[in-house]
Amino acid sequence: MEKQTLHITNGSVLTNLLTELKVEGDYLTWQAMLCEGPTTEKVFSEEFLELRKVHFKKFYDVEVDNELIENELEKLNHSSRYSEIVLWFEYDLFCHINMVAVISLIKQKKINLPIYLVCSGRVKGSKNLKGLSELSSEQLLQHYKNKVLLNAEDLEMATNVWSIYCGVDHNLLKPLIVKSSSFDYLSNCLKAHLERFPDAVSGLNDLERNILVILNTQKITSKNHLLGYILNYQGFFGYGDFQLKRIIDELGVFYTIKEDHLELNRDGHLALQNQHNFADTIDNQMIYGGVKKAAFHFSRTENKLIKSVHYDD
Repeated sequence: MEKQTLHITNGSVLTNLLTELKVEGDYLTWQAMLCEGPTTEKVFSEEFLELRKVHFKKFYDVEVDNELIENELEKLNHSSRYSEIVLWFEYDLFCHINMVAVISLIKQKKINLPIYLVCSGRVKGSKNLKGLSELSSEQLLQHYKNKVLLNAEDLEMATNVWSIYCGVDHNLLKPLIVKSSSFDYLSNCLKAHLERFPDAVSGLNDLERNILVILNTQKITSKNHLLGYILNYQGFFGYGDFQLKRIIDELGVFYTIKEDHLELNRDGHLALQNQHNFADTIDNQMIYGGVKKAAFHFSRTENKLIKSVHYDD
């Protein structure tokens, strides 16, 4: 039997799109969201799956279907059927954390096949970065034609990023920000990740602060209106509706819901003016890989994470 290409996509929308375009090969749809919540270096181990299950129940009241995940990943146990693996992931942090986990899983399974990357982002003629499913059929097929073969150094870098992410010292990611690789957007994503920790002065992270700026500068009529703004102006985070709705609710202490708009309250203005540290005011129980968000703050003057003095584990 002739060997096929194994396409690992970042979601069912892209899988369906590539199938419609008759891109030949077998498909593994990656459904995980690993940029939030606890992880272990051994991807999809029993411990890993249990941690993820607890996380989604706690933060989103969602029951994770581990059987569905395992059935999809079963394809990686039959690597002899494939001639190559093509990864389809986007420019943002959401996708890049998933991508380095995928590469780590492939390496853990000792799969020795050429690994290619199709990554969207900057597109000629567009001012905005674009996701894969936002591309036209012609653009998507051209991206596939221009897929990048990842070399040994690229793969080592990806597994290193994943290992550090699952560990307790995320400052170890800093040297990788300036290291060249075939991952055009990894540097931006690693910077965005470090800025997800509370700012040393305001206690808000980069995304939380940007949401308050939107509320302060735009007439926002509802939470859904705010969600639409954030989806379009969140930079390299790549968060989905699911995550952003939670963050909007967590930031409710900083705004008042009026009859026809949302309005920053006094604390919201104080936070934007860096007049008070609100780290203890909002829910900072989120975990990023191996580190609790509340355990560190991001110092812009030192450009690194610093252990929170008053953090009680």
